[in-house]
Amino acid sequence: MDAEDLLPSQTQSDGCTISGSDRNYRRKHLQILLPTMLCTADTMQCSLNDPLPAPHEWYEQGRILIGGISSQFNYVFNEVLFEEQPSQKQFGVPDMITKFYQHVLALAFAVNEINRDPELLPNITLGFHIHDSYYDAQMTYRTTLDLLFKSHRFIPNYKCDTHKNLIAIIGGLGFDTSVNMEDILGYYKIPQLIYGSIAPEERDTIQKKAFYRMVPNEHSQYLGIIYLLQHFGWTWVGIFVVVIDSGERFLEAMETLLSQNGICSAFTQRIPQQIRIDDLDEFTDIVSEIYLIVTSTEANAFIVYGESFTISRLIIVKFIIDSGNEANTSFGKVWIVTTQSDFVLKGFQRGWGLQLFQGAISFTIHSKECLGFREFIQNIKPHWTQGNSFLKDFWEQAFDCFSPRPGIPVMVNETCTGEENLESLPTPQFELGMTGHSYSIYNAVYAVAHTLHAMMSSRTHRRVMFGGKTAALQDLQPWQLHPFLHRISFNNSAGESVSFNDNREVEGGFDIINLVTFPNNSFSRVKIGRMDPNAPEGKEFMIDGHMIAWPSGFNQVLPISLCNEPCFTGHQKRNKEGEKFCCYDCVPCAEGKISNQTDINDCFPCPEDQYPNWNRNECIPKTIHFLSHEEPLGVCLITVALSFSLITALVLGIFLMHSDTPIVKANNQNLTYTLLISLLLSFFSTLLFLGKPGELTCLLRQPTFGFVFSVAISCVLAKTTTVFLAFRATKPGSRLKNWVGKTMAHSIVLSCSLIQASLCTVWLATSPPFPDFDMHSETEEIIVQCNEGSITMFYFVLSYMGLLAFASFTVAFLARKLPDSFNEAKFITFSMVVFCSVWVSFVPSYLSTRGKHMVAVEIFSILSSAAGLLACIFSPKCYIIMLRPELNSREQLLRRKD
Repeated sequence: MDAEDLLPSQTQSDGCTISGSDRNYRRKHLQILLPTMLCTADTMQCSLNDPLPAPHEWYEQGRILIGGISSQFNYVFNEVLFEEQPSQKQFGVPDMITKFYQHVLALAFAVNEINRDPELLPNITLGFHIHDSYYDAQMTYRTTLDLLFKSHRFIPNYKCDTHKNLIAIIGGLGFDTSVNMEDILGYYKIPQLIYGSIAPEERDTIQKKAFYRMVPNEHSQYLGIIYLLQHFGWTWVGIFVVVIDSGERFLEAMETLLSQNGICSAFTQRIPQQIRIDDLDEFTDIVSEIYLIVTSTEANAFIVYGESFTISRLIIVKFIIDSGNEANTSFGKVWIVTTQSDFVLKGFQRGWGLQLFQGAISFTIHSKECLGFREFIQNIKPHWTQGNSFLKDFWEQAFDCFSPRPGIPVMVNETCTGEENLESLPTPQFELGMTGHSYSIYNAVYAVAHTLHAMMSSRTHRRVMFGGKTAALQDLQPWQLHPFLHRISFNNSAGESVSFNDNREVEGGFDIINLVTFPNNSFSRVKIGRMDPNAPEGKEFMIDGHMIAWPSGFNQVLPISLCNEPCFTGHQKRNKEGEKFCCYDCVPCAEGKISNQTDINDCFPCPEDQYPNWNRNECIPKTIHFLSHEEPLGVCLITVALSFSLITALVLGIFLMHSDTPIVKANNQNLTYTLLISLLLSFFSTLLFLGKPGELTCLLRQPTFGFVFSVAISCVLAKTTTVFLAFRATKPGSRLKNWVGKTMAHSIVLSCSLIQASLCTVWLATSPPFPDFDMHSETEEIIVQCNEGSITMFYFVLSYMGLLAFASFTVAFLARKLPDSFNEAKFITFSMVVFCSVWVSFVPSYLSTRGKHMVAVEIFSILSSAAGLLACIFSPKCYIIMLRPELNSREQLLRRKD
């Protein structure tokens, strides 16, 4: 018989009516169920010849029912060889995950709490019907159909005898389970509220289905892991992932995020979804591979991504490793567990404990304790089995006892007394506190209840749905919940807001908990932080590291998970060729750069006003550097300048006192006074070069020095020119007599000085000197100096002075042998030799020095050249005036001339 022939086309006489109009029911779903049904084609009288085990269920009557698909039982499905008739022998004893019994208790608690609320759904009694998925696709299809249609007979797409007003379904724990459920529920547009985590890469699949996610999007968990690793500075981590589709997508997304944030995976270890202990060779290989990786890696932080039993499988591996060692193996690692994996142990692992995961950091679905839930659980008794086939198996497997059965003898010490205390169970087998999944189920029930309340309160909805007439609740169709459920928003009994975003995901984040294990194989969850993508910027990730109890191997010291030792301050990283970027060498910072943090990629230079210390891990402020009046060099130069100024003033005074003597009158007395005053001002001008440069001192120092020296050299040039022309004019017939005199001398001084004054004026008008800071010439100092503005004009001024000096030297050299007692040419020649020598040596010295030494070179050049003029020209005259006054007479000078 073809599968589609099982779909009736009209109402049958046995009381079964078609409940849906969809006649394209998927062939594969019916083919799954074909071996379970024996039907006659003419009467459609169906009976069960069901090789599948009787499903576990919990039914509580109500006018409106909420369905649930839990995941608690794990059957071992034996291979079917079709050598005998399929029977119950295909299935072993179900292994119940006792810890997950809390999920159905949370649903029952929420329904009972709503029924006691007189305001939420007045005059409406909620009921529930819960089945199990058995972690198997075939059984999930079967129990989903049971949830929709099963009453006394099992006919697909039929409702028989009784009306079942199922309005929404909550489930499942895993994404595969949810998708299998939706394959059937999707035809009836029944809202499905998922309480298990789903990878963000599966969003496209979700959007096409009637899913409402009671947990946040997984992408925020990925970011939380990155923030966690960055918070503790862990850049070298291992990854364990179960071989499932979402595991591969997790790896792809996580590797990208790790690389973008400077973190590397030390290894990626895939764990089979089913570890078959009976296949000894395969199992030994897996255990050996995991043991070798864990014990040999430098990584101390491991990320674990899987599903509900991943932790249980890793415990099996550790148990096998410990069985081969005399003492327990302590890997001493920090396990970072994703929300998909729960700290659960199966029945055969009773007494093993979770010491391997002491100090683990786990991302869990956010939860908050609901008032009355713990008391509700503690009041459970094993005789409350009416409509609940979960409880007996839970009680027997949780407390390792047997309930009395008729005709089956049981040892007295193995009989369940009913007085067993749930508080005595270790937490890997059952928790009294509300877990994240239970909190999601609790919120899901309330979301349906508030949706019903909104629908019943909406006049518009009542008019549209029922034509303005009062309608019975049983006429309410599940698909009519969607417009209201999508927009629902409410505060639960724990005081938290619950609402869906545009992607039908509950707004919220993840709790970060620290696992603290105890010697009695129990553990405690300590909340240490939160990852909330909806929090204000900068506060999405919060963690209190002081609350963390690290694994015992770290002695409460922050673990380090790096490929190699970190680079300390003063060093930078250099990648190792052929290895991941998290493995590197450490090299000292280059000259002039520092690093004040560990593991820095590149050293960086200090600010301009600072310089690196000897360890190259700190910047030290540079000292301000200029030629000060207080320092020894400055004091020395001031003393010399003032001494020469005093000597010049004395010479001027002597010349003024003896102004009527022949030696003073010789060679133009006014030029002599002008020269002495110029030299006096030259000595005083050096004081402008001392002290911290300011705008006025920078503006005056070079032009003043240049102009004053130009006047002095112009006077020297006028003196030598006058002497030279005077002797040439004594020749008979010479026309030079008209040029000899004071007018010519004054003209030389005035014209030469005006040229220099013009150059200085142009300099000051176009690009004047100004105070400047030289940050780079000295490593540890900031040189405060005068920027000459136009360096070209500066060298023009110096060159013009050199030109005047060279002219004076030339004229003096030509007139050095003229026979006259008044002739100063010999002394002027010598003075010009000294002057030119000083300034020729000044240029390279000035260009090769920096800072106050450059200023000192210029001051020294000014003092030495002026002192040379003073000594060479005036010392012989002062000698005669002061020590040999008898020679300072006209007769004596004429006698010397003859």
